[in-house]
Amino acid sequence: MIETAHDAYNTHHYSQALALYTALAERDNADAQTSLGFMYQNAQGTAKDTEKARFWYEKAAEKKQPYALFNLALLHYDNDRFRAYALFLEAAILEVPPAQYEVALMLERGLGCVQNYSEAAFWYEEAAKRGHAEAFNNLGVLYKEGHGVEQNMARALRCFERASENGLPTGHYNLGLMYDQGLGVTQDHDKALELCRKAAYGGHSKAKAIIAQLQDDGKIVF
Repeated sequence: MIETAHDAYNTHHYSQALALYTALAERDNADAQTSLGFMYQNAQGTAKDTEKARFWYEKAAEKKQPYALFNLALLHYDNDRFRAYALFLEAAILEVPPAQYEVALMLERGLGCVQNYSEAAFWYEEAAKRGHAEAFNNLGVLYKEGHGVEQNMARALRCFERASENGLPTGHYNLGLMYDQGLGVTQDHDKALELCRKAAYGGHSKAKAIIAQLQDDGKIVF
């Protein structure tokens, strides 16, 4: 029945999915409770109801459903960073990549926990192993700056390359800076400009400002 519910959801038959998930959730199915919470949170097949979403996430989180823990953490984030961090960490241990990224980000910034760059690097790497583009980028920054890890420009470059390959504008921008400054790679201003353009096209504010200034100075035609 859970597969039928997922099929209904994935084909955008939200009313059917809602009914099936509700029936399963009431039978204490953690995956259905998580999906039902998500539908209430995002007004899919029903009116938006954050309290119902929270109720079903709590039910599933009691059974350690990984994405229930993650989604519940998101609901707590604005009002209780300590609770959010604890929930993100539980989900991260259960190998949820966006939770691993959020744990790392909170550790890097000291939000809801004691700031710890080395732990942040660990969790960024765990998320990066699972293909999380922002995790590659932020891990690259730690290697570039030597925060929580030994400074290593070659590793920073590889991380930024992976973030850029995944289409992340910040990854394009940071990789461009490496080429512009010749850090971990042979200096190449043309490559740096190409990457800055990509970042600007992707909406990166600093890259857009740089390109605009170069245009104003008559140094490039965009």
